[in-house]
Amino acid sequence: MTPLSRRSLGATGLPVTAIGLGLAALGRPGYINLGRADDLGGDRSIETTRQRAFDMLDAGVAAGVRYVDAARSYGLAEEFLAAWLDARAGAGFPLDEMTFGSKWGYTYVGAWRVDAPVHEVKDHSAGALRRQIGESRAVLGRWLRLYQIHSATLESGVLDDTDVLNELSKLRSNGLAIGLSVSGPRQPATILRALEVRVDGVALFQTVQATWNLLEPSAGAALSEAHARGLGVIVKEALANGRLTSRSPEPRRALESMIVPAGTGVEEIAMAAALANPWADVVLSGAVTKAQLHGNLAAVDLALTPEDRDRLATLAEPAEEYWRRRSGLSWS
Repeated sequence: MTPLSRRSLGATGLPVTAIGLGLAALGRPGYINLGRADDLGGDRSIETTRQRAFDMLDAGVAAGVRYVDAARSYGLAEEFLAAWLDARAGAGFPLDEMTFGSKWGYTYVGAWRVDAPVHEVKDHSAGALRRQIGESRAVLGRWLRLYQIHSATLESGVLDDTDVLNELSKLRSNGLAIGLSVSGPRQPATILRALEVRVDGVALFQTVQATWNLLEPSAGAALSEAHARGLGVIVKEALANGRLTSRSPEPRRALESMIVPAGTGVEEIAMAAALANPWADVVLSGAVTKAQLHGNLAAVDLALTPEDRDRLATLAEPAEEYWRRRSGLSWS
C-alpha cells in the first residue's frame, strides 16, 4: 500500500494524513452503520468496546493514520482515546506527530444501551460549550488540538450566537484550533455562512467537517471554497453509514460495472472517490474491524479515471432524500 500522504490541516499547521480514524462507531454500543451487529456481535460491554477501540487505534497508527476524530456524544470515545494515549505514551508511538480532535454540542444519554430511546441530545448554547470543553480538557488534556461545533446547522442559530462565538474565539486565542462540523440537506449554506463569521474582525473557523459521499455530494462546492480560504477540510460518512458498502445492494451494481482491478470492493471505490477531491485534507474511516480499516486504506492506491468519476456521479441523490433516508437508519 502507498504510504498515507501527510499534510497540514488547512492553514492550522496541525499534522494529518489523507485518511483519519473516526470514533463515532467505536465509543458506544450502538450506532447507525449497516451491518454493525455482524461486525460486533452481541458483546457490547464497556470493557470489550474499549479493547476494540484500542485495537483499532493501534492498527490505524501502524498503518500511518495521524488524525483521530472524537466527540463528547460518542459515548466513552474521549475516555477510551485518553486511556489509549496514556498506555501508548513513551512506547514508541508517534503521538506528537498526530492530531486529536473532538466536538461539542451533543450529550450522550444512551446509558450504554443499544436500544436506548434517545442516544444523544443537542445543545448548542454557550453554557453547553463551557461545560463540554471543560469535560473534554479534563479527559484529553494536552492532546486536544482541535475542537469543533458538532453538527452546526443554520436552524440551530449557533453561528449567530454572540456568546458562543466569543467563547470559541477565546479558546482559539489560547491555542486551540476551532472548527465546525455540519449535517443535513443545507450543509452548503451552513458552510458558506460559517466562512463569514468573524470575531473582532478575524475569521473564526479554521476547519470544517462535512458529509460528502457519492450519494450526497452537495457540499462539494462549498468545501472547495472553504479550502481555498485556508480552512482544513475533513470528510465524514464517505461510505454513507454503510449504504456504500457491499452490504447494500443499491449502489453495488453501478460500482461493480466500473473497470477497476479485480477484487476491488465497493468501499474502496467510495473512499477513493472522496480522496480524489482536491479540497479534502482528511477522509475519515469509520471502520470497526481491522479488515474494514485495511480495505479503506487500500483506496489510496485506486486511481479513478474521469470516466469512472462521471459514472459515479450518477449515484447522487437529492440532498433532502439522502438525509431523509439517513434519519430512518436504525441504531444497532
